[in-house]
Amino acid sequence: MAEPFRLLFVCLGNICRSPAAEGVMRALIEVEGLAERVAIRSAGTGGWHTGKLPDQRMRSAAQNRGYDLSSRARQISENDLRDYDLVLVMDQQNLRETRSFDRESRFAPKIRLFCEFCTDHEVNEVPDPYYGGEQGFEHVLDLLEDGCRGVLQHIRQQSGLV
Repeated sequence: MAEPFRLLFVCLGNICRSPAAEGVMRALIEVEGLAERVAIRSAGTGGWHTGKLPDQRMRSAAQNRGYDLSSRARQISENDLRDYDLVLVMDQQNLRETRSFDRESRFAPKIRLFCEFCTDHEVNEVPDPYYGGEQGFEHVLDLLEDGCRGVLQHIRQQSGLV
């Protein structure tokens, strides 16, 4: 069997947006029967939440939609940029900070904004819901569901998955 396509989602602290993207994408590929063909993780540009579960508000909102967010926060590393086929960041700040881990600018083509893959929403960034109310978490999940469908289509085109 071929190596799985390796996908990494990145946000600031790895407790809201990127673990939610990981959960949404994991559910999507399981429904499509591709769990063995796509490896998914998430990370944060900062390491202050390392080892923690996702924010309780995000876990609750995701659970209401049937998503399991049980990954533990970790910080991105230069090795991640080498090891993953596609690194999707949630906003411009995450893009700048993730690119700073690419000291030799070898991985720029695979570091992209998540919202490039959205088709139902015309936004450039997934906003950080951490300091907002409940509706912010719902909006983030709407964006993630939209974009993850586009990411799956992209992976299928790039790696020949049926």
